[in-house]
Amino acid sequence: MKSRLTALAFAVNTLVLGGLCLPAAAAAVEAPAKYNLREHYTKYEYRIPMRDGVRLFTAVYVPKDAGKRYPFLMERTPYSAGVDIDDELHYGVDFYPDHVGPSPEFEQSGYIFVQQDVRGRYMSEGKWQEMTPHVNPKRAKGEGNESEDMYDTVEWLLKNVPNNNGKVGILGISYPGFYTSASIIDSHPAIKAASPQAPVTNLYMNDDSYHGGAFMLSANFDFYSAFVDVPNPTPLPKSWTRFDYGTADAYEFFLSHLTLSNITNAMTANQRTLLMPTIEHATYDDFWKARDIAPHLKNIKAAVLTVGGWYDAEDLQGPLTTYGTIKRNNPGIYSGLVMGPWSHGGWSRYDGKSLGHVQFDSKTGDYFRSKIEFPFFEQHLKGVPNKDVSEVYAFETGSNVWRTYAAWPPKQAQARTLYLGPNGTLDWKQPAAGAAQAFDEYVADPRKPVPYTAYPATGVPKEYMVGDQRFASTRPDVLTYRSEVLEEDVTLSGPVKPRLFVSTTGTDADWVVKLIDVYPASYPNSGQSDEHHTDVPKPALTMAGYQQLVRGDPLRGKFRNGFENPQPFTPGKVEPVNYTMSDVNHTFRRGHRIMVQIQSSWFPLVDLNPQTFVEIPKAKPDDFQKATQRIYRAPSMYSGIEVQLLPAPR
Repeated sequence: MKSRLTALAFAVNTLVLGGLCLPAAAAAVEAPAKYNLREHYTKYEYRIPMRDGVRLFTAVYVPKDAGKRYPFLMERTPYSAGVDIDDELHYGVDFYPDHVGPSPEFEQSGYIFVQQDVRGRYMSEGKWQEMTPHVNPKRAKGEGNESEDMYDTVEWLLKNVPNNNGKVGILGISYPGFYTSASIIDSHPAIKAASPQAPVTNLYMNDDSYHGGAFMLSANFDFYSAFVDVPNPTPLPKSWTRFDYGTADAYEFFLSHLTLSNITNAMTANQRTLLMPTIEHATYDDFWKARDIAPHLKNIKAAVLTVGGWYDAEDLQGPLTTYGTIKRNNPGIYSGLVMGPWSHGGWSRYDGKSLGHVQFDSKTGDYFRSKIEFPFFEQHLKGVPNKDVSEVYAFETGSNVWRTYAAWPPKQAQARTLYLGPNGTLDWKQPAAGAAQAFDEYVADPRKPVPYTAYPATGVPKEYMVGDQRFASTRPDVLTYRSEVLEEDVTLSGPVKPRLFVSTTGTDADWVVKLIDVYPASYPNSGQSDEHHTDVPKPALTMAGYQQLVRGDPLRGKFRNGFENPQPFTPGKVEPVNYTMSDVNHTFRRGHRIMVQIQSSWFPLVDLNPQTFVEIPKAKPDDFQKATQRIYRAPSMYSGIEVQLLPAPR
């Protein structure tokens, strides 16, 4: 259901399983060859008691140089605080990881590194909960509260681990990012710095589980086939096993099963245990509301640096929501934001120079780790001066430069609308008044859905977020609109908001909108793939005419008036469909074009809409019907895309 990265580059190294990150062996951020962790740190293992008597397994790595005091730097994870050796997890003080800090600078500077299995996972006692509700009046025996568990852990560490300086930092990526956010609510005063990175925040609202009310099928299926409930305390499973699709093409696999019930029946009962609640709660009901951590991000005393990636296929919205909420609810503390050109967790594992075929011209991951992340913790945990601090560090893709802002979105950005025009045109001006019923239409067939990649894949390839969309432009069930060649740079900074007038011959429909950067017909970049991203096609690709996805998201039409009470369409009736996609910070360069594509499927990234008004988890094969979809651009029914435009020149 989620695409939560395992233990950052923190202790358990990672392998990406189709966009979902699970423990594996290969390290990505290499420490200098001469530095030996075992030589400089002593490992201890503890079972720290919580206020309800549950004990949480905690591994602590303490510098052997006892001549000075060190701060704690902690990660709390559901993915195991054990050590991965040859794809198997090991517990015990004799097992050391290759690296224990988020980057080599931390290990050499000296920290007391702490890794903890959250309650109910691996070697920790208690009962694990999906996205632990912060408020739970019916808390069962063994269930906990992450803020309380963190508070009790900090109290114990301060009293029982010698040579600490009384200061604590916490960080984590993806699901550990959620635990970072949840752990600093009503925070212990010793917690001085926190960095939730790609934090899962609200699973239903454009994080891992649903986007625009549409279920993120491929990512969730792939994740939950490996992330399963296990008895505890236990070091099992010692390794992670991928689901056997029986084909290299998830499009083929899912389409052959068609319905969600058939798809989930392909899993084992244990694999379905954690996935089914996600599927069955298809509206924004109390199940999801209780798991939204954002409203509870209050009484935070630490400085907070929230981190995310513009091309994070899993938790792009989480960092933006977390940053804004913490800033709004906790005046007086530093609430910073870093957004770079990264896939999920890419800032911790790769040099960040490219993603797929798209180049960023510099090692953005290295820059983040050495120039932003390390100085942040050094300042707040050790008192090291950090003069060049900004609130927002935002990499501007397209122009490939880092920008700093006083807030996000930038206050100087102005709302403008790109209007869909006749003959596939796209312009800042409303189309001239023409026929009273001006529209474009296509036939959407759920049995022949539009794919989201041009090549076969299982899971979710990281590069799809910048993937070439030329394959979609040729399909008759995809509407394509493009601007004239740009005479000057156009920079968009902030959310992207489709504003459509639509009709359908069905009673439900998905509306997928994609914002695309079209490269010139003559372009010098060879488009060689990033060596780290092995899920991209191997042959070099000319970037001339490349149609780079900048942002795309669906809206399930039944939720056009709210996510709690779905409403059918009346066949043939024209209705507004307005929604908000995640933010961008992208410059369309002079000589490029801006493109918008609209379609009604994006498969199997998103599950199929039968296009009949039914409960989709219970849909039967006969419910899947063709429908004719129309996008209107007549007077009083202009369709377009609202964006936040930075004024030029800058």
